[in-house]
Amino acid sequence: MPEAPTEVTSLLSAVGNGDAGAADRLMRVVYDELHQIAHARMAEEGRRGDLQTTVVVHEAYLRLMGGNGSAMPQNRQQFFGFAANAMRQFLVDHARKRGRQKRGGGRSAAELLDRAATVDDDPSDLLAVDEALSKLAERDPKKAKLVELRFFAGLRLDDVAEAMGVSPRQIDQEWAFASAWLRRELS
Repeated sequence: MPEAPTEVTSLLSAVGNGDAGAADRLMRVVYDELHQIAHARMAEEGRRGDLQTTVVVHEAYLRLMGGNGSAMPQNRQQFFGFAANAMRQFLVDHARKRGRQKRGGGRSAAELLDRAATVDDDPSDLLAVDEALSKLAERDPKKAKLVELRFFAGLRLDDVAEAMGVSPRQIDQEWAFASAWLRRELS
């Protein structure tokens, strides 16, 4: 992620204080970064479904910054946590709209969790992960946030560590536990 954490945090603070210029600058800085993440994930997949990366980014950003009464993120960590949740909710809502009934999509849980979610995923896969992730959140919210950032926002583990403010080693350990738990839950 190219931007320094202090720049995003400073811009978020200025936006919270009503600085319209800061809102414009934040949009440019963070939107580009979110788009780069989403674009890289879509390029890795090498395919596109009925949605494009830009649509996912726009919808997630609108949900995040749309003034729907939710709290404004205070720092980079919160922003990317909120963004992952917004992407997750958009992808899950889209999967529900596509309305497939089959669960599992013929893919194993390991194959599903070893990469980031895309709009091309079988909707039942996304719904299954969402359901399992909700169960994990009841048990361990921190590990659920890690999975959300990794699977739904497509962040690398190093970026997740930065976003959550912990060491990469701790994230590696927590990812091992969370992904094993989810694999078991999805099997």
